[in-house]
Amino acid sequence: MLLKDKIALVTGAARGIGYATARLFAEEGAHVVLSGRSVEKLEEAKASLEATVPGVQATVLGLDVASPESVRDAFQTLFKLTKRLDVLVSNAGVLDDALISMVTEAQIHRVFEPNTYGVLYCAQYASRLMARNKGGSIINLASIIGTNGNVGQAVYAGSKAAVIGITKSLAKELAPQNIRVNAIAPGFIDTDMARSIGPEKFAERVASVRMGRVGSPEEIAKVALFLASDLSSYVTGQTIGVDGGMLI
Repeated sequence: MLLKDKIALVTGAARGIGYATARLFAEEGAHVVLSGRSVEKLEEAKASLEATVPGVQATVLGLDVASPESVRDAFQTLFKLTKRLDVLVSNAGVLDDALISMVTEAQIHRVFEPNTYGVLYCAQYASRLMARNKGGSIINLASIIGTNGNVGQAVYAGSKAAVIGITKSLAKELAPQNIRVNAIAPGFIDTDMARSIGPEKFAERVASVRMGRVGSPEEIAKVALFLASDLSSYVTGQTIGVDGGMLI
């Protein structure tokens, strides 16, 4: 029970990496706050947790990370409900690829608002709550694309590279308050987002992984558990790649 009695907020928790993380946290004793834009899908995720994790404590919180007003309102609601926050996993994000000659202004906003601005908005409010309790862990989802880049993904890579810079800066700023800030950089993980690229590109990406297989959301969740728990009590400002030796 590595997270017994901890309050953990996971953004984009209705599916994929977010859901896997929320489930593992719940299994380890955390009160998980499932957040995202679709309350209906979050309620389905909560019902799934309640059916599979004995004694689970789960709360649904509508939240659009791309909207500063939505983030503010959600954290105000969270404070009223729990009075504190121990762990934030900023997982919500989008993938929208295009060669640079085809990139539009709307696309840049569509990617950066949830992927990058949302990380800043959530960290701002989460750190205030964590400071009240004299500690906490913020975990930001970056990407191997943010560390290595890739053809046709300048916008997405930029949004995720920014997350790494944000993580390093916040780690230095918040360390005196005993708030640790780290990032996870997943490689090719079997999610709806990954499947959206089509079977041909999917197979091509799998072939680029030295371990010869796609990763699972649960494998990302296990690293998030390490960073959320006291096992990583002296770890901050790090970006941990979870990519199976993927070459880009």
